[in-house]
Amino acid sequence: MTQLNRCKQLIISILFCFPIIAWGQETPAIDSGDTAWMLTSTALVLFMTIPGLALFYGGLVHNRNVLSVLVQCFFLTAMMTVLWLICGYTLSFSTTGMTANATNLRSFVGGLDLMFMKGVTADAVEGTIPKMLHFAFQMTFFIITPALIVGAFAERIKFSGMICFLALWGILVYTPICHMVWGGDGGFFWDRGVFDFAGGIVVHITAGIAALAACIYIGPRSGYPTRPMPPHNLPMTVIGTGMLWVGWYGFNAGSAVAANGDAAMALVVTQISASTAAIVWMFIEWLKHGKPSVLGFVTGAIAGLAAITPASGHVGPAGALIIGFVSGIVCWWASTSIKSKFGYDDSLDVFGVHGVGGFIGTILVAIVAHEMFGGKEGQLAIGSQLGKQLFASIFTAVYTLVISLILLKVIDATIGLRVSETEENEGLDVASHGETAYND
Repeated sequence: MTQLNRCKQLIISILFCFPIIAWGQETPAIDSGDTAWMLTSTALVLFMTIPGLALFYGGLVHNRNVLSVLVQCFFLTAMMTVLWLICGYTLSFSTTGMTANATNLRSFVGGLDLMFMKGVTADAVEGTIPKMLHFAFQMTFFIITPALIVGAFAERIKFSGMICFLALWGILVYTPICHMVWGGDGGFFWDRGVFDFAGGIVVHITAGIAALAACIYIGPRSGYPTRPMPPHNLPMTVIGTGMLWVGWYGFNAGSAVAANGDAAMALVVTQISASTAAIVWMFIEWLKHGKPSVLGFVTGAIAGLAAITPASGHVGPAGALIIGFVSGIVCWWASTSIKSKFGYDDSLDVFGVHGVGGFIGTILVAIVAHEMFGGKEGQLAIGSQLGKQLFASIFTAVYTLVISLILLKVIDATIGLRVSETEENEGLDVASHGETAYND
């Protein structure tokens, strides 16, 4: 065999043994930097619910109900984790049977091939991170969304009714909306180019509308609105706010799913929006009531955080300033004047802060994402994008409202939703859990 033939044979052998290299394809690889950031973000978002949201809500209720709110947040963390493993992740992110730009069942909900994460190993890759890490990060969103709803019917719902409502709600409302927005090519809203970087539609509009439906259906607390119902422990609420604020860095910057400039910008605009809305809300109350309230400041901060969520990956600092300013005004108005006018008892202002805040950010991103406001979307067709954002928001609101009301009606007719008046006056800590938060 000549030297030339031996060289040819060697080249053929290499091509045969390493077809991926030969054809210029790259094996998906896990990036250590991206993975480290996403591990951190996952922990930060979980920290938002336990203990952040739990303490934020716990401080706002009467001292006879603080344990009930804390345990609701903690129990939901455990329950939604299990549901996410069984079917939540696959219904949200499975792409089996999906076809780009084709409206079919898979445009609205994922398949069942990833139930129990079957076949997913530690080496499986999603983008540049382990697929199991993607599972975990998205799980924390699945946890906090129903936990937000708890604030709407605090101090008057049966623990069993809360469990059934939010378990079914997570499967029937959260997973299809998540799939439509974040499911990738073939997703109903994804293919239409809807902007929702970190969950204005998926998290805040769904939670806000469900909260409104639930608080109206269940009815107001005994004594509302004539009896004063101030927070029992405002320092606890302030501590919870700080945890939510810091955790929101993982919520928004983590949604870049990479340790890069997009994550950095998302972090910066999150801080700007929260700060602006907090200042605006406090100054409104200062002008109206003569004193700047602590509760107003922390509530405004949460409103600004909710509003920037859908826009955080598309806007710059100037856009964040605008979103924070608008959300501070409109969310204050929704949580005070609008709630008072219509008389519904949204105990901890879930709709006014999260529902309205999420809607504001989802709509305003169509404007401030344009490069004239320092946004990242260049010469964005504002009118067209505004139509997409409105369509997605209204679709989500109507779907969430209908399914939520059906679930509330069915659960109320079977196991019941509301505790008795005696139990409500006694307090849910004792009536539902047989424990007290404070000893005299």
